[in-house]
Amino acid sequence: MALFPEAYEITMGHEGGYSNDSDDVGGETYRGVSRKYHPSWPGWKIIDGAKSTPTFPDCIKYDSELNSIIMLFYKANYWDRFWADQIISQAIANELFDTAVNMGVTRAVKFLQSGLNLLNRNQTNYPDIVEDGKFGRATMNALNSYSYMDDESHLLKIIIILRGYHYISYMKKSPTQEKYARGWLKRVTISK
Repeated sequence: MALFPEAYEITMGHEGGYSNDSDDVGGETYRGVSRKYHPSWPGWKIIDGAKSTPTFPDCIKYDSELNSIIMLFYKANYWDRFWADQIISQAIANELFDTAVNMGVTRAVKFLQSGLNLLNRNQTNYPDIVEDGKFGRATMNALNSYSYMDDESHLLKIIIILRGYHYISYMKKSPTQEKYARGWLKRVTISK
C-alpha cells in the first residue's frame, strides 16, 4: 500500500517556501498553502509572528512546529481525501497527491477516473465509473482492478497528459500565468 511520507517528499520538492507573488492566484503562500484559500490554516499565525524577524522568510524553514502543521494539513486535506493509504501503487498515489496539491482533489480524481475509463478495454476489465471527481468505492474498485490487470505506467501517462493539457489551457486563458510554466512542467513527469 502507498505511503504518505514518500509522496509528501516528492511534492514538497515542487513546492517552494514562502511567497507573496501578486501574479499568483493564490496570493500569499507557504509550501503551496494559500492564505487566500486557507485563511484559517494554523501555520499563518507562526508565519505572521516570524515576519518581524530579520531572517524572515528563511527562519520559518526550520520551524519544527510549522513543518509538522504543514504535513498534517496535506495528509488530512489531500492524501486522505482519496484514500491513498489503500492504493496499491505508490507511483499512482504519488501522482494523485501531487496533482491534488497543485490542482485540487476534485480535478486529480477526475483525471484518475478518466484514465481508468479509457483503459478498461471497453468495460471488459471493469465497468466505467462516473467521472465526478469524488473518490468513492466505485473508483477504488476500478483502480484496484486496473492495478491487478495492467501496467501502472499507462494510467500514469494519461494523468500526466491531462495535467499537461490543463496547464497549457490555463496559460492560454491567463497569459500572466506563463511565468509558472517551467515549475508546472517539472511536475509533468512520472515519479516512482
